[in-house]
Amino acid sequence: MTEQMNGAQALVRSLEAEGVDVLFGYPGGVALPIFDALYDSKQIRSVLPRHEQGAVHMADGYARATGRCGVALVTSGPGASNTITGIANAYMDSIPMVVFTAQVATAVIGTDAFQEIDITGITVPITKHNYLVKDAKELPEIIKEAFHIATTGRPGPVLVDVPVDISKAEIDFDYPEIVNLPGYKPTFRGHGKQVKQAVTLIKEANKPLLYVGGGVIASEGSKELKELAELMQIPVVTTMMGKGSFPEDHHLWIGMPGMHGAKYTNYAITETDLLIAVGVRFDDRVTGKLATFANKAKIIHVDVDPAEIGKNKEADVPIVGDAKNVLAGMVAELRKTGAEPITQGWVALVDRWRKQFPLHYSPEEGALHPQYVVQRVSELTADRETIIATEVGQNQMWACQFYTLRHPRSWISSGGLGTMGFGLPAAIGAQAGRPDALVIDIAGDGSIQMNSQEFATAAINGFPVKVIILNNGYLGMVRQWQELFYGRRYSSSVLPQDCPDFVKLAEAYGCLGLRVTDPSELDAALKKAFDHDGPAIVDCRVVGEECVYPMVAPGASIDEMLGGIPGCPVSEMLDDGTLEEVWE
Repeated sequence: MTEQMNGAQALVRSLEAEGVDVLFGYPGGVALPIFDALYDSKQIRSVLPRHEQGAVHMADGYARATGRCGVALVTSGPGASNTITGIANAYMDSIPMVVFTAQVATAVIGTDAFQEIDITGITVPITKHNYLVKDAKELPEIIKEAFHIATTGRPGPVLVDVPVDISKAEIDFDYPEIVNLPGYKPTFRGHGKQVKQAVTLIKEANKPLLYVGGGVIASEGSKELKELAELMQIPVVTTMMGKGSFPEDHHLWIGMPGMHGAKYTNYAITETDLLIAVGVRFDDRVTGKLATFANKAKIIHVDVDPAEIGKNKEADVPIVGDAKNVLAGMVAELRKTGAEPITQGWVALVDRWRKQFPLHYSPEEGALHPQYVVQRVSELTADRETIIATEVGQNQMWACQFYTLRHPRSWISSGGLGTMGFGLPAAIGAQAGRPDALVIDIAGDGSIQMNSQEFATAAINGFPVKVIILNNGYLGMVRQWQELFYGRRYSSSVLPQDCPDFVKLAEAYGCLGLRVTDPSELDAALKKAFDHDGPAIVDCRVVGEECVYPMVAPGASIDEMLGGIPGCPVSEMLDDGTLEEVWE
């Protein structure tokens, strides 16, 4: 049944039909008809950020934490252009999101009208699809398509640009029940013949390794991943985007690979004879020197996006399909054929490397080390429903290394774009989507200042996010590279630890502010922050010149690592009989 209303009201009704419960939006002139319509919605909570970039990062965090589509709404011109970093971040990490930008009236588009910008033209490379609405009658259908495209196949952001006259135009509203997009047909189920070929390789492999990423999270495929790993006793490495897809306290989980992966993780990739890559894109931060990455292995590559298969690394068995469905198909075929694991020696060898080359740091009396802070955060939250967000930099890598994740959708971090300032607004979005969870942003003193205005959003809206700042007085990762490759010439990377005073900043926003300077003070401060019923900042004054190790230098193979516990490379270890000894 149709109902007459204006375009803005139709937009809001369409969002309600899609089940939207939270929208992150910043108003402005040509967006006012839409915000006026939102005022009457009893279903949608409208959260006002303090910057449009924050709005999109909040929608991103909401989507990662809930698995639902995030929604942001901004005005034209600078409102729209301020969303670009957030959209690009979601695009790089395959996060489902619909961003609505208001636009000047259709009659003046192209005349350089006040606050006009060609946002659809600008965002073509960083959206899965985008629309400029030219007829108000098409708005409900466009919104239906936008949500469908954003959430199916390889997820991603979709932008809908709505001119103000479209928002004001009267239409007969009727929201479509189905989407008709003949040119958009993602492949969800892997080809049966290729699944059988993969299973044959898995049954024959002596040293198989599961290398999994964000595609497993997006497909909700964690259960199937665990079934495959346990059935065939295959060790699992998870990329940063895949963290949480496999429980990190499980004996088969062997860490995050790549530039800051543990030695034992990178050694396993170097020596595997079968790499089962699921929902990953062979990113350069994982592979290092591409020619030597898993160069002793046959490769099975599973991805819902056919463009990713063979893009960086040739696959022996390419499978286009949704990770959950393909993994389920592999498990079913393995059980059907009565497959038995033959990996006892391989798992024992990996365990030996794990004991010989653990992640570590060197504590000093009275010194507060960032790794220790992350460890204690992990240990103190082990029995709580916890979501960890991060900023970008050393804080992010230490969180990867020293926080133990046990569940999917409990990790929210900027992967492909590496966006400083992401963590706080993303944590707010996660809290909006999962209000009962303890949401913690592990931050650096540099990154947190890029969007620290969003503490106001947290405080005013009652989002009790906790921000743990690893305050080392530097742009830490920049400083680390300057130390290692630029002779300790710390050009534009020094940040005084007391400017700003984060405790006073917290108090200015109505949040709890605490400072820790000694390891003995840490637990009490963390517990106080976690138990506080509002937002909190814990300013941890950590050791300044601390590096994230191990580290693979740019252009090097991933088994050539700087730092960490010393040890000879894998080739020498194997030549001296270690492998044969373990297999016996």
